[in-house]
Amino acid sequence: MVLARPEVTEAEAIGAPAGRQAAKRAPGARRAATRLGLMAVPLAFFGVFFAYPVASIVTRGLTDGGRWQLARVGEVLTDPGIRDVLWFTLWQASASTALTLLLALPGAYVFARLDFPGKRLLRAVVTVPFVLPTVVAGSAFLALVGRGGLLDELWGVRLDTTVWAILLAHVFFNYAVVVRTVGGLWAQLDPRQEEAARVLGAGRLAAWRRVTLPALGPAVAAAALMVFLFTFTSFGVVQILGGPRYATLEVEIYQRTAQLLDLPTAAVLTLLQFVVVAALLAVHARTVRRREATLRLVDASRTARRPRGAGQWALLASVLAVVALLVMLPLAVLVLRSFEGPDGYGLASYRALASAGAGGGTFTVAALDTIGNSLTYALAATAIAVVVGGLAAAALTRREGRLVRGFDALLMLPLGTSAVTVGFGFLIALDEPPLDLRTSWILVPLAQALVGVPFVVRTVLPVLRAVDTRLREAAAVLGASPLRAWREVDLPLVGRALGIAAGFAFAVSLGEFGATVFIARPDNPTLPVAVARLLGRPGELNYGQAMALSTILMLVCAAALLVLERVRTDRTGEF
Repeated sequence: MVLARPEVTEAEAIGAPAGRQAAKRAPGARRAATRLGLMAVPLAFFGVFFAYPVASIVTRGLTDGGRWQLARVGEVLTDPGIRDVLWFTLWQASASTALTLLLALPGAYVFARLDFPGKRLLRAVVTVPFVLPTVVAGSAFLALVGRGGLLDELWGVRLDTTVWAILLAHVFFNYAVVVRTVGGLWAQLDPRQEEAARVLGAGRLAAWRRVTLPALGPAVAAAALMVFLFTFTSFGVVQILGGPRYATLEVEIYQRTAQLLDLPTAAVLTLLQFVVVAALLAVHARTVRRREATLRLVDASRTARRPRGAGQWALLASVLAVVALLVMLPLAVLVLRSFEGPDGYGLASYRALASAGAGGGTFTVAALDTIGNSLTYALAATAIAVVVGGLAAAALTRREGRLVRGFDALLMLPLGTSAVTVGFGFLIALDEPPLDLRTSWILVPLAQALVGVPFVVRTVLPVLRAVDTRLREAAAVLGASPLRAWREVDLPLVGRALGIAAGFAFAVSLGEFGATVFIARPDNPTLPVAVARLLGRPGELNYGQAMALSTILMLVCAAALLVLERVRTDRTGEF
């Protein structure tokens, strides 16, 4: 039997390729539309609560009667005092980064390649300083190296108001960034590659230099850039330990804004800081792409082993000594100082926290109430950050395109932009209907969520990118909409990652200080704001209350991190 061949008209023949091309373009068009839909909420959130307040304060500072006063930029940048601040900001950030890498890289190796009792607990402990408010980190070092501190009592040595106190506090604060970022990658590098180089005749050092170091390069660069970013914008540590002699750009912006009401200078310094931070984030994004694109990784659980030989045992002992002296000792002294009082050791400082108006009128409510305020604000900020960050991470799942890379960089900007500028910008920008939020409690969680969103994205995004795209395609073939495919395929796989992201967002929201110090109401201060105000007032009882509040916040953060370590989906240790 012969089947008749259907006739095809010329128009159909011409239209067939076009139809096939349209069919091929349709999935791509749907993916682009879905990505733009996912970006809508994060873009609106950052546009209204980040770009708008920052632009408002910069515009108000650089305009007079509706006219731009751009000559002010040159005046500020040629001011010798401003140049000194800029030089110190760059110098201390570079020195802090170098010192952090020097002390933390051995720790990254130990946590990545050595297996020892208490490793998980210790990894949580070294992360505690990173999620503490900078004012609490400054308080810990003030209790260690300041007047009446441990060094002062034992040897009569004081390092407060010196640059060494600032540098060591920055290492204390950023040690975990290097350990977890570099160590997370180091744990996944296949050790057989270095062993193969040694079999071929290379020595231990040569094999490490030629095989492992090039692979670690992007991770080390990414960690160094992040440490430089955090120290370049340092505020609380310098404010407490630097005294009147030292000031970073962030401290200078705060002084010009809150104390001198010099908005033009503050606006110029904000723009300068923004340019530097944007450049750093661009370089950081490049190093992250290199790390993702060039490495073949293995399961981290297969690379750690018990220490072998005297050298590895000595390295483990030295790292434990550094952690004990640099991380645990300041925290221990902080706890010790919280129990000191006018009549010796006791609970006087903790009891005083429950008294309304404690601290000589520092607050209109009991200082202990700041704990409830902080928890309420942090929970609300976490909910906002998880929703906004989760949508952003879903939009960033595919790596291609400048739009995706630009969107990713936008999400990181709040980590490096002056929190002081954001907080003050909230006050002057969100003051008219329908965005008159100055008297609303939600203002504080919104500012805290800006800092929490990047942590949600960085935690959830790697898991989303690891989901097999064929699962989504199979769901689409079976008729599932993009939303249903995400709910049925992605969400069950990333549920635990979302929980971890929420934990990090909660911890960093709990400790946010730079913006909150401007927008927290006197009758509802947060815990970090309360610590800073207590430290700024004279009196032994005020100091004791500051140490007690700092201890409580440290314990809450430590408990959150211990829970996160138990529910991690992997053992890489990366943020």
